[in-house]
Amino acid sequence: MENGKPRSDMRVVDVDVHVDDPPQALAPYCDMPWRKSLEILAQTPQRYLDIPSYSPAMRIDPPIPGGHPRMSARSPKEMRDGLDSIGVDDAILIPDHFLLFATLANIEYATALCHAYNRWLTAEWLGQDNGFHGAVMACPQNPDDSAKEIERYAGTKGIVAVYLPTAGVNPLWGHRKYDRILAACAAADLPVILHSVTLISPAFPANMDQFENNWAKQIIAHPFSMMSNLVSMMHTGVPARYPNLKIVFTEAGISWVPVMMWRMDRYHQEFRRVVPFLEERPSDYMKRQMWFCTQPLDEPDMPGDLVETMRHLGGEDRVVFASDWPHHDFDHPRALQRLPLSIEQRRKIMGENAVKLFKLPAMAKRPLAGQPA
Repeated sequence: MENGKPRSDMRVVDVDVHVDDPPQALAPYCDMPWRKSLEILAQTPQRYLDIPSYSPAMRIDPPIPGGHPRMSARSPKEMRDGLDSIGVDDAILIPDHFLLFATLANIEYATALCHAYNRWLTAEWLGQDNGFHGAVMACPQNPDDSAKEIERYAGTKGIVAVYLPTAGVNPLWGHRKYDRILAACAAADLPVILHSVTLISPAFPANMDQFENNWAKQIIAHPFSMMSNLVSMMHTGVPARYPNLKIVFTEAGISWVPVMMWRMDRYHQEFRRVVPFLEERPSDYMKRQMWFCTQPLDEPDMPGDLVETMRHLGGEDRVVFASDWPHHDFDHPRALQRLPLSIEQRRKIMGENAVKLFKLPAMAKRPLAGQPA
């Protein structure tokens, strides 16, 4: 271990790093009249994932003393210093408050926020050879505009992916209303990133309102969200209709993936007539076009069991490292050290897969945290 990294010569790419995106940061980049709305929201008391009309958490749990402090990085320097301290070379940046973006009902407002976020991200965080790479945000409320937005940012320095808001999205991402978004991503060769978060929503996850505490909700919210969107995409033939589309599932771990592969393959045999566009088994598409992030890292009693799980979902080629930095429950890169992986497997998971997937440039030489530039 050197500077928090598994090996000094191993490039570490983190596929799940959150930028702090409060209303006051985006307001200067937002069109009128919605800029005024953000200026008003900037003056209201804020809690993480609970800003009215901006990041509506719809929390129903009673407050409990203690808990975890919110961690955030409010500037590229603060983010770079933090990632250097844990040994991360490259970061794929995705939203924080906008993890709940799909729940916003006003189409015009959501569209304006999407534009503002993308302008802010490219202007404030990208293009500085600092190891930061961004995912332009799609707006599920306005697929036609999102397709144009993706086309607009394709080729922009630092943009390497498209973020698909997943928590509370309705309909799910396999619905044909999103075809223009997915087609634009495939044409631009930009992988899509699905990222969910625990949320009480009338539409999804199902029956979440019946759990009495966040322990239960957190266990099922993320993997259920990924499972449902995966099946949604498969049952309308998304990977078959867009064979160049690359799909990344974040913050749900990986242990659920083989089960979904086996179940979909089994029912593909039985119901092939209703999904004739799936000319191959669902698992074949998944092993060719889909990647799965490590965070939160599953922790079986025998670490080798997790390596065996990776083998069942297609091996180390389908797995990419993610930390969820700077959230309190992030996974340090050294968390994977206890897994019995070969050096070649470790290199792929920690960075090489992501470099190839997102077509990242050669790593820029940067001073370590605390050293002068």
